[in-house]
Amino acid sequence: MEAIIFTKDQFKDLMNKLDTIQSQINSKANPKQETYLGNEEFMKLLDVSRRTAQTWRDEGKISFSQVGSKIYYKLSDVDKFMLENFNKSFKSR
Repeated sequence: MEAIIFTKDQFKDLMNKLDTIQSQINSKANPKQETYLGNEEFMKLLDVSRRTAQTWRDEGKISFSQVGSKIYYKLSDVDKFMLENFNKSFKSR
């Protein structure tokens, strides 16, 4: 077995590089934090009325969270809702 000898500075440099690599791996391994939209943001984003948003919630078309009187939607649920209601364009002749 062959031994490799480092100076103290070389060892510190190597350890710093390993710490940097470890922190990059950890930051990529952590899942992204979910973004929430308030009811007003949701209505503005989809250009719908308060009544339409309420109807969609009542019919179970869009998932939501309610804290007191405040309504929140996960941005991922809004994306899913839009994809589920996506219609491809008709082929023109």
